[in-house]
Amino acid sequence: MKNQLTVDLNTHLLSGARFIPSPNYDERPENMPVELIVIHGISLPPGRFGGEGVQQLFTNRLDPEEDPYYQKIEGLRVSSHLFINRWGQVTQFVPFDKRAWHAGLSSFAGREKCNDFSIGIELEGTDHQPYTASQYEMLEQVLQALLKAYPTIDKHNIKGHNDIAPRRKTDPGKYFMWSAVDRFVEKV
Repeated sequence: MKNQLTVDLNTHLLSGARFIPSPNYDERPENMPVELIVIHGISLPPGRFGGEGVQQLFTNRLDPEEDPYYQKIEGLRVSSHLFINRWGQVTQFVPFDKRAWHAGLSSFAGREKCNDFSIGIELEGTDHQPYTASQYEMLEQVLQALLKAYPTIDKHNIKGHNDIAPRRKTDPGKYFMWSAVDRFVEKV
């Protein structure tokens, strides 16, 4: 049986996740409940898995000399609450009660600035290939923990980055299995 993940509502950290604090966050607007989960896809350098690029990006330690792509994103200040690598290991960069900088220019249900009221989950991957079974297994546990901890999130308010920023973003991509997410949240 899988260990059930939980969110500590004192620290807003996920049990079982490695916590590496990102400096790229700020406070949510006062009395702003979390109402949305945004799923992203990321790999750094693009299309390569297993390195430290994502962690370095989210902690402002990306070396622009390490890869030509990094020179294009030098100085970018972004973060996400969670990152799930190809093997299903989860790292948390920002506590859930804080505003991570993952959505950018975005809109959901007529509301702008999705970072104000969302939790961002990055999956290591690309738009052009399937995610792994290990990632879906961890994502299931994560979504169930978040929906239990934050009842203000409607289980139908789990969207892709492409849904909230359709002219700018395409992730998590066409290979992401939304049917699996539907099955996960029905168990809550």
